Amino acid sequence: MALRIVATRPNPALVTLPWHLPLEDWGENVCVSLPRGISRHVVRIVRLGTDVYAVKETRERWAFGEYRLLRDLQRLGLPTVEPVGVVEGRETADDEPLEPCLVTRHLRFSLPYRSLFSHGLPSDDLPTLVDALVVLLVRLHLAGFFWGDVSLSNVLFRRSAGEFAAYLVDAETGELHEKLTDGQRANDIEVASTNIFGELLDLQAGGLVAGEIDAFAIVERLQERYDALWGELTGTEEFTTDEMWKIEQRIERLNELGFDVDELDIVTDWDGSTVHLQPRVVEAGHHRRELQSLTGLNVEENQARRLLNDIAGFTASAQLGGEDRAVIAHRWLTEFYEPVTAMVPDDLRGRLEPAEVYHEVLEHRWYLSEQDGREADIFDTARDYFRRVLSTRPEEAITTASETTAEMAAVPDEPEPEPDLQPGPARRA
Repeated sequence: MALRIVATRPNPALVTLPWHLPLEDWGENVCVSLPRGISRHVVRIVRLGTDVYAVKETRERWAFGEYRLLRDLQRLGLPTVEPVGVVEGRETADDEPLEPCLVTRHLRFSLPYRSLFSHGLPSDDLPTLVDALVVLLVRLHLAGFFWGDVSLSNVLFRRSAGEFAAYLVDAETGELHEKLTDGQRANDIEVASTNIFGELLDLQAGGLVAGEIDAFAIVERLQERYDALWGELTGTEEFTTDEMWKIEQRIERLNELGFDVDELDIVTDWDGSTVHLQPRVVEAGHHRRELQSLTGLNVEENQARRLLNDIAGFTASAQLGGEDRAVIAHRWLTEFYEPVTAMVPDDLRGRLEPAEVYHEVLEHRWYLSEQDGREADIFDTARDYFRRVLSTRPEEAITTASETTAEMAAVPDEPEPEPDLQPGPARRA
């Protein structure tokens, strides 16, 4: 059978991969040393030129189903890995058939949850991972996506200004509907609770989180945070016509959560004295869009919120309140953000993405300022941060395409824990 690749904007070099071999036999000459999560399928990470891909061996029906579903989710603007294509018609040198492969683009600066803890993430950050998963799940549910297999293992996490953003990485069991029923949403929550409880026990057994972590409390938090966010985004609010300011208040609360309101359903009762308010269309990424419109930067939501706050601080300190906001943002970008991120030494550029580096420099400046009793210079702070903190962080991305294949190691099944040599920058209380 002839090899067939169904792909969007395919990399011609995909054809050069050893498709005649089972994925488990792909070795150092093609695989990249990047951590990967636990999967029921064989998965390998490969690099072709400057592109890095994840390749998963699976059944034909599942491969094409997941490929199309991921494309649909991408079109809806949801946080998922990018589908690249499906490779079928694979055969060994002895003409034995091999399962098709789904190819997705590797999400830069992302890590599976086990690797985060292997890299020294403290146990206290477990709730922030759960919160990130809740935001992802709510966004998927709002779009009509039934996941079917919610778990930490099926997510990749990217750092976002001291917190995390979650990305769907496995949609094999998913279904896209016009609207989910309460039962479908409840099923996803129940599956999530069961899976995450087991994953937490696994982390404890492996010594990757503190033994005193209460898995029951973490799972309860999942349900509570989901209910609270879903209620805020979709719940009906009732008030009198003398309290119309509550409409603006509701919109501001949603903006603070990182959502824009595209449409509201406002209904008054028969005598016009009572108003019923319900958001009909909400869209995530409020701060991301605002920052991108001002500066062109495309970052995670919490990072955008942090950078917007820094722009506001720059506006106040430089007494630029009367200036056009876009002009101020451009000055901030060229006088602070770009120079600081350009200062990162070449050998440290794979530790964190630029927006996260800038956020941590800001946190480090607060720490140094508190220590010295005066405002620390941001450029002196950056140099100190690179030397004392960033240099101790593990690599989280491949930054160059010049490494030889001999320098690449096969992807480990279980990444070894790495010592946390230097705590991250101090955070404000």
